[in-house]
Amino acid sequence: MSDAIYKVLNKKVMKDFFQALQKRGNVYAPIRMTDKNHSFQHVTSIEETDLNYSRTMIPPKKFFIPQKEAIFTFNMKEETYSEPRHLDEGLVLLGVHSCDINALNLLDKVFMTDLPDKYYFERRKNTFLVGMSCQPDEHCFCKSMGTAYAREGFDLFLHDIGEKYFIRMGTEKAFQFIELNDELFEDSTSDDMMSFKDAENKFLDSFQLELETQGLQDFLDMSYDSDVWEEYGDRCLGCGSCNLVCPRCRCYDVHDEVKLDLNTGERIRKWYSCMLKDHGLVAGGHNFRPTSKERIRNRFNCKGSLREELPNCVGCGRCTTFCPAEIDFVEVMKKVRGEL
Repeated sequence: MSDAIYKVLNKKVMKDFFQALQKRGNVYAPIRMTDKNHSFQHVTSIEETDLNYSRTMIPPKKFFIPQKEAIFTFNMKEETYSEPRHLDEGLVLLGVHSCDINALNLLDKVFMTDLPDKYYFERRKNTFLVGMSCQPDEHCFCKSMGTAYAREGFDLFLHDIGEKYFIRMGTEKAFQFIELNDELFEDSTSDDMMSFKDAENKFLDSFQLELETQGLQDFLDMSYDSDVWEEYGDRCLGCGSCNLVCPRCRCYDVHDEVKLDLNTGERIRKWYSCMLKDHGLVAGGHNFRPTSKERIRNRFNCKGSLREELPNCVGCGRCTTFCPAEIDFVEVMKKVRGEL
């Protein structure tokens, strides 16, 4: 394989690199909001970003599945409806970690195959995604989930190798971008490739947290009546935060909001959570998950399952980090496995 497939970017030209990205569209990157929280926000300079972050609270999926959006407006008297105009504007996401890229790869399978969601499809198509390596903290376990490395789902991926970034290209758009900005990049050398390999090996060795996933689906099946669900169900506040921060959760609710004229309105789609009591409410007033015990059992079975041949958890650690009841995801799974 030709060395020219891989490039390197000197950190000294990151400002120029950022300006090149701006030509593709509005750039969104992680910025520090509080000591504990980062968020992907619109930035106009590389100095605004904090690319050495651990995780954002809300994952990048928010750019493809908005937390709340109008699917269409309607007029009942005229029996008409109209879809909102989605501008064909470019979007650049800078600094997305491997776990979140792998989360998007699952959402792609859900929203872009069989019955494609045209809103999701258009947003994904118009996005230039730049992945970036990270340093795991005490809550990261993406290595255990097989999501610590992204093989697809990005345009460019930047691996920190010291004074440079080692760059992998994932799409034709990436090759075109590098060709247009050839002066910023250099062909990788054998030393660069060795530095990349060393950095990746050190990255994998740095994980503090592990979860054994072999046979996890069977362990969950065997634990249906386990006391662990009562234990953590009693602690759970039922707030749904774990679902809202999860990069692979994709439940949503659809409802109509009718204006005061009782004639016009909007059909709204918004994020929803299986941890909320009314999520299991069906016709006739029956609720097939009325208790916290049943809802938390359902969530962990969902996260431990395989969807589209991919794990439904990427090991980002968000649910543990941002749970107000301090419920530790890996701790619960280890109890399910009988390790604790």
